[in-house]
Amino acid sequence: MYTVEGRIRYSETDEQKRLTIPGLINYFQDCSTFQSEDIGAGLAYMEELHMVWVLASWQVEIKRLPVLGERIVVGTVPYDFKAFLGYRNFILMTPEGETLCIANSLWSLLDTDTKRPVNAPTDMKAKYPLEKALEMDYAVRKIPLSEERQGFPPFEVGPEHLDANHHVNNGKFISMAAGYLSEGFQVSRLRAEYKKQAFLGDRIYPHVFCNEDSCVVSLESEDKKPFVIVEFVKSV
Repeated sequence: MYTVEGRIRYSETDEQKRLTIPGLINYFQDCSTFQSEDIGAGLAYMEELHMVWVLASWQVEIKRLPVLGERIVVGTVPYDFKAFLGYRNFILMTPEGETLCIANSLWSLLDTDTKRPVNAPTDMKAKYPLEKALEMDYAVRKIPLSEERQGFPPFEVGPEHLDANHHVNNGKFISMAAGYLSEGFQVSRLRAEYKKQAFLGDRIYPHVFCNEDSCVVSLESEDKKPFVIVEFVKSV
């Protein structure tokens, strides 16, 4: 397992001094990015190949969110390749080994010239040491949408939402969706189903459906096709 040590910063916490959900996603993304850079499969390598890994789905199980100043260890385990798909686990732990959060993710490899999926080259796959998938309750990827979801005012994608791949960052989408949770909503599970990329100037139309147990946020284009669907399950 590839790991990175860290400490929860004030800028990453909420009103209760806990790590925010977007902050958690950022730790996971940064961990996988650091691994790719360290093994020679980072951004420069991908740019030479005219390829990019695009996130297809998240499943994040939250046992406890760390608090301000707490020391943490973030780990990631690539565990499978299938054609143009890459499978990767994440874990957030205390230095003593207590599991705080565990996650599964699915990634699609795209050709940046054709914008179409492309099988991972042998050389690329050889760079990643595959390990056994982490033990967790794996959920289905598909997130159903309710016809009763409520529409909210649209907003425009700005430069602050973009990453080095020139599209809306995966974590920024989670941050956008989390903004529609009610006050005091504590998340125990997060699922995200990424449908298509969003770029500078695109308009995003939020649609939200919440019940006693969960809240589903669909961030859609003007033609009502989702960029991403995010499900937040409330802690009991």
